[in-house]
Amino acid sequence: MPITRRDFSKNSAAVGLTLVGTAGVLSTASAYAYADEDAEAAATGDQEARSSQALGSKTGYGPLIDDPKGLVALPAGFSYKVITHAGVTKLDSGEFTPTSHDGTAAFRGTRGSTLLVTNHEIGGDRAEVDFPVPLTPGLVYDPAAPGGCTVVEVSKHGETVAEWVGVAGTQENCAGGRTPWGTWLTCEEDTTRAGEDGMTKDHGYVFEVDPYDRRANLHPKPIKALGRYDHEAVVVDTKRGHLYLTEDADEPNGLLFRWTPPKGFRHGRGKLRELSDTAGVLEAFKCFDSRGAFVDDLSRATKAGTVYGVDWVTVPDRDAKTVSVREQFTDTQVTRARKLEGMWWADGGAYIVSSYAREESPKQHDGQVWFYDPARRKLTLKLILGINQDPSKDGAFDGPDNITVSPYGGVILAEDGDGIQHLFGATDEGRTYPIARNELNEGTAEEPEYSEFAGVVFSPDGKTLYASIQGPGIQVAITGPWRHQR
Repeated sequence: MPITRRDFSKNSAAVGLTLVGTAGVLSTASAYAYADEDAEAAATGDQEARSSQALGSKTGYGPLIDDPKGLVALPAGFSYKVITHAGVTKLDSGEFTPTSHDGTAAFRGTRGSTLLVTNHEIGGDRAEVDFPVPLTPGLVYDPAAPGGCTVVEVSKHGETVAEWVGVAGTQENCAGGRTPWGTWLTCEEDTTRAGEDGMTKDHGYVFEVDPYDRRANLHPKPIKALGRYDHEAVVVDTKRGHLYLTEDADEPNGLLFRWTPPKGFRHGRGKLRELSDTAGVLEAFKCFDSRGAFVDDLSRATKAGTVYGVDWVTVPDRDAKTVSVREQFTDTQVTRARKLEGMWWADGGAYIVSSYAREESPKQHDGQVWFYDPARRKLTLKLILGINQDPSKDGAFDGPDNITVSPYGGVILAEDGDGIQHLFGATDEGRTYPIARNELNEGTAEEPEYSEFAGVVFSPDGKTLYASIQGPGIQVAITGPWRHQR
């Protein structure tokens, strides 16, 4: 039922001012990510060493040092290793690693290895793509589409052991989400229909990929119950079973969705693909402030600590047969946001990124990080980035996209803004610091261009941070003297 103004005010008062300017209690958040594998080890591994460095340490790891190889600048004491490189490294099949790496999840493999499932955000005419996701027999949804995802096995020593296709024939696989049962949900950020642009099937869906069992990925089936729209990311509420999904869209701006499973449904490997197309209930969010006033767009919030109550409104036609899902609502029925991007489930809720807002939105900003608490039905602004006045200069950050919660406290964000691109952290108190800088200039000396960072995620043991430079498609493993951030 809808949350009342009285309930909202009471819940807000209970939280108090401790929310203002913080990024939440994040230091144990890695327990969720590996709950199905060995949660205690993932959440507490090397904890004694981390704790001994935490007291008195200053924020971050110091300035970034130029990379003589011209790829990734890192702080002193850190190093990287290339895991995959589009058009250079090869899959088990002998075909080249696909381009345009994006959302990624890490899973605990055998003998200390790590399995990485990586999206490839490739769309358009397959014939015009140099390195599309190979059309591996049995793993293809639409042979006309160039996107999909791959799985990489990395040994405990950091060496690439093998790489193979998880799903092929999908469009613009942007982000996605790791499930508590050990699979990856890959999301299409494209709603091209069959018959358009050469496509043979409708797009705009979520697919499940199992990194452990290749046979489970045969004959890909979209999870239509989760809707057809410009999907970005998804997380699973480990207590209630809801799925939360972001939409990266404009004209009008996108929505945050909640999917409630049908009564009696039990999550597990492959269970989502067994659902009927209309199973469960798909809803879009509607926010209001402490006075009970409707909030039309998340950009209205300009101060960290802003808290909104949340209601949910049923989506009339989740498959968008004639009208896109976001256009099925008037601007007074739901709350919108530009560039709803990455998500991560931790601390009993969902961390949600809005990359930026420009003239299409009521207020402008260069990035927001929100936290949704489903128990209290509250959405709290944890971090807001002001407009970066000169993105060509190193220093300020803008356009956060993918997000992960760090086992060392706070969050790590992959930058997809203007100008220089970084991986950067934000502490529990909202202080930001650089971790890496993309130094691969795809432009000219006079007009440099740097591709976004994507797919940021820690290994199960918390010792390695994986990330990708989307163009041309290079995935790296970063190691160094990680320590708790305050």
